Formats: sequence, structure tokens, C-alpha cells
Amino acid sequence: MSSATAPERIGLYGGSFDPVHLGHLILARDAVEQLGLSRMIFVPAAISPHKLGRLPGAAGEDRLAMLEAAVAGEPQFVVDPCELGRAGPSYTVDTIHDLRTRLPEGAALCYLIGEDNVPALHTWHRIETLYALVQFVVCRRRGPGVGAAPGTSARNPPHGFPVVERWLDLSSTEIRNRVAAGRSIRYLVPDGVREIIATRKLYRQPV
Repeated sequence: MSSATAPERIGLYGGSFDPVHLGHLILARDAVEQLGLSRMIFVPAAISPHKLGRLPGAAGEDRLAMLEAAVAGEPQFVVDPCELGRAGPSYTVDTIHDLRTRLPEGAALCYLIGEDNVPALHTWHRIETLYALVQFVVCRRRGPGVGAAPGTSARNPPHGFPVVERWLDLSSTEIRNRVAAGRSIRYLVPDGVREIIATRKLYRQPV
């Protein structure tokens, strides 16, 4: 008598990563452990459809280099640059179709989004197709219950998606502004990322 093998569970984490910081990595690690994922794939966006009015502070090749430095030595974290080689806005549905051709057949895909993305999720390009292709997972960085509607929690979210929750008061905007102001970003980003920002002279202008 043979037992069915459970499909591989793979996490996908898209975003500008401008720059990637320790908050991204901590939430990704939490998601891997809490959701039983075999790996987490970071996908840096070329042009985010949700930020069409603002270009990234660093070029795609720089953000890719920082991501690769950030995940070096972590076997469950990988970087896929597919969106950086595609023209136009980086629509998630196109990325999922691309990845599906290269990932194990039948793999269950968990797509991480920030809690601030949930209210506008219905506006995402071909969202109904996305619902059929991935399980959205919400990353909450504001601490247990902070900012949530009354009677809701990480275990009972109003949107119904699984939640990965950890208090992390850290953002890429803060890091860019600290660099522009000549302040230290040590302990906020991996050392390899900090070195790339310094050697390539990134984020010298305030945002």
C-alpha cells in the first residue's frame, strides 16, 4: 500500500527590495518555518505596477546584487530575476505563469504580500487567475493586533488569508533616507548589502 506524497510547498516573495533589509529576511524565514515551505524565492520587480509614479532608487542590477548577497549561504532562499528581464510593469500573474514552467509540477505556491496590499488586492492584474494559482499569505509587521479591526487577530484575520506576524519597525524608505543623511545602516541590512550600497554609492539622494 503506497501513500500519496504531499506536493512541495514553495514561497514566493515579490517586491522592489530597494534595498532588501533584515525585516524581509526575518519574515521570509518565519514563513518558511510556519508554513512548511521547502524554499523561498525572492523576485525583484523591474517596475512595480503599484508604484508606477516612482522608479526604484537603485537600478535592477543593483537590487539583484543586494538580494543575492543577502541570501548567500541560506540554502532555502533563492533569487529569481525573471521580472527584471521583462519589459513593462511586473505583473505577478505573468511571473507565476513563468515560474510554473520551471518549478516542480503540482507544487503549491504561497505568495507573500504586505498587509497594506490587502485592501487593493482586488485591483491586481487578473486577480481571479492569481487566486487560482497561488495561496496569498499576509505579512503583518505591526505587532499582534496593532491596527487590526476590532475582534480580529493573526488567527482570525478579516481577509481570510494565512498571516505571518512579527513586530518589525523597519522599511526600505528609512534605510534609503539614512544612507542619504550619512547615517549608519549597520544591523538593519546584511553586511553584504551594506557593502554594495557603499561601494556602488547607492541612495545618496534623500527620498
